[in-house]
Amino acid sequence: MSATSVSPKIAVNPANTAGGITSFHSGREQFVMKKSYSIENGYAGRRRSLVDDARFETKVNRENREHLLHENSLSRENSTSQEELVLPDDVFTVGENGRLLVAIIIRMREEMVTLSRTFKTIQHCKGTLLHVESRLSHNKDEHQFEVILKLDIARDNLISLLKLLKQSTSLSRVTVASATNFVGDIPEIWFPKHISELDLCNHLVTRYEPDLDQGHPGFTDAVYRKRRQEIADIAFNYKHGEPIPRIEYSLEDKSTWKAVYTELMSLLPKHACRQHMEALSLLEKECGYAADNIPQLEDISNFLKRRTGFSLRPAAGLLTARDFLASLAYRVFQCTQYVRHSSSPYHSPEPDCIHELLGHVPILADRNFAQFSQELGLASLGASDSDIEKFSTMYWFTVEFGLCKQNGELKAYGAGLLSSYGELQHALSGKPSLLAFDPTVCAVQPYQDQDYQDVYFVAESLEDALQKFRGWVAENIRRPYEVCYNPFTQTAEVVDSITALANVTKQVQTDLSHVCTALHKMK
Repeated sequence: MSATSVSPKIAVNPANTAGGITSFHSGREQFVMKKSYSIENGYAGRRRSLVDDARFETKVNRENREHLLHENSLSRENSTSQEELVLPDDVFTVGENGRLLVAIIIRMREEMVTLSRTFKTIQHCKGTLLHVESRLSHNKDEHQFEVILKLDIARDNLISLLKLLKQSTSLSRVTVASATNFVGDIPEIWFPKHISELDLCNHLVTRYEPDLDQGHPGFTDAVYRKRRQEIADIAFNYKHGEPIPRIEYSLEDKSTWKAVYTELMSLLPKHACRQHMEALSLLEKECGYAADNIPQLEDISNFLKRRTGFSLRPAAGLLTARDFLASLAYRVFQCTQYVRHSSSPYHSPEPDCIHELLGHVPILADRNFAQFSQELGLASLGASDSDIEKFSTMYWFTVEFGLCKQNGELKAYGAGLLSSYGELQHALSGKPSLLAFDPTVCAVQPYQDQDYQDVYFVAESLEDALQKFRGWVAENIRRPYEVCYNPFTQTAEVVDSITALANVTKQVQTDLSHVCTALHKMK
């Protein structure tokens, strides 16, 4: 019997689109480029494993940060006070008033006297001081302290300020950097602060695209390639708050869907977890799930909103890990709308709507799984590259290929299993290793996406997986702040101050009050 398989949606390397046009974000701006980021930076393509993809992204990000620091360094040793200072535009953010937001890092040989003089110089140059941070210098023989000053200042005044600072005999070095992308001299990773900023999280990975890969089943099919580009354009043009455009599926699409749907329905009742089957039954009643009908994303999104607050957003293909996980933080699932090529109905080298709608969507209707997915996304916001690699691996062995226990039997809850006839049979055949779910082990477990898995992780329950994940994040993820989701404003709020903590506490107190009142009435 043929096996259905698919490469899951999440990936961990920079990206391009199906049509060869790449979108990138930097701060609040969006750029469109004709060249693939991954190819441009030497990415070796499909022969890498996902772990190698993540390492590649980490390497590129590190090199870019080092280059940025090098280019933007206005060293006192390399210039004189009489030189004209050239300030690269890409290190500044322009505020609402047209002034620049910039960070200046100074290294001092003296302490408070020098800092006091620096403050007066900033005032003289009509700059507004927004933030001050100091620390001991690494090179104590040369200078004692490093101070980061974040300013709001006009460009001409900034040039004057830098010239004056470079003339100071008490300062051994002056460096300018972006105020919004740096904490001290360590780059701060951008992440969406509001659900609407997911419009910037659409970076795709160059993997098995029909326009780019000769091994893709649709590479020689001009009609299929044109149709795929049209569907991809829908995703790229989509903006938050808009209804998801409906797709008129072809006879080939419907035939492919029917073949997979019919085959999976013969296996899922026995091997899928209870939550998946319950939601699938509701989706058939409310959203048109059927062997002879491909349901529409807008209808499914409205269904999920009523169940768990999740919604769908059209995606053009395989997303980078950081962008995909960021969407989960807002209870948004990035979902493709195209169907795999009809010549290969039981195998897809990339995620398609069959994988998404039959594998991912039903389990997102469960409260515990929805909460687990969102917390995985929240933990990823602003996380380091190495932590993103761990989250990607965690996602792989849970959301994609997770198993759990129910009534003494093994059941599947991972989408890569629930949308793959062959992989599901393999996972439950007794051949692969089955390990108890332990986030510490799971986050670093080697994995591959070219064949069936050698190892699967088994959770005692979906709620058990959530609790263990929470404990692991608290103990192992090094992020100097917490991020909480505010469902009223649909924002990700950084909790890094007493004021921010007080705001979160107020909401907790309100919720606890309702719980206490309910308990009192129940008595």
